[in-house]
Amino acid sequence: MRAVAVVTAAGSAERFGGKKLLTPIEGEPLLDHTIDALLEGGAAEVIVVVGRDARAELERDVNAMLDPRVRAVENPDPSRGMFSSIQEGVTQAQGDMILVMPGDMPFVSSETVRAVIAAYEKKPAIVSPRYRGKRGHPVALPSSLRDEIRAADPRGTLHDVIHAHLDMRVDVDVDDRGIVRDVDRPEDLTKE
Repeated sequence: MRAVAVVTAAGSAERFGGKKLLTPIEGEPLLDHTIDALLEGGAAEVIVVVGRDARAELERDVNAMLDPRVRAVENPDPSRGMFSSIQEGVTQAQGDMILVMPGDMPFVSSETVRAVIAAYEKKPAIVSPRYRGKRGHPVALPSSLRDEIRAADPRGTLHDVIHAHLDMRVDVDVDDRGIVRDVDRPEDLTKE
């Protein structure tokens, strides 16, 4: 099965103070860690949905953007919200499953990505990793939901689509706090 990841990276990072995705973690930009976990975990391709203003900077400064398995897609109006970026990425994603992950989740392990893909391969469904009872990212979606996601209101959320298919939910328990640890503010980088 071919897993294609959609990484949302078009936000303005206002709460962070800007340039969040380029902030170094262990010497590498934050976005590198997110993309690397997906590639190392088994994603065949990573589609990074960016805003027009940040595209050149991300393509220049994020090492993973040089990988031939990674490509940038522009969200023409990121002010519509994160779901509009998911819609742009899903439109481009050609695979058996679509993995959705926000760009600001650098602490997700590649083992978790592997576990989500393996669970999907056993039973194609909406697969979420779960840490101590709390669901997180990446979420695997069947490509059969592509048209429904694209047609949904861009001001909605991915949860709206998922809630319409509760019979398709599968959770995978993981020992990875990174699945619920996004970076909104600088202090989120140091909180354990």
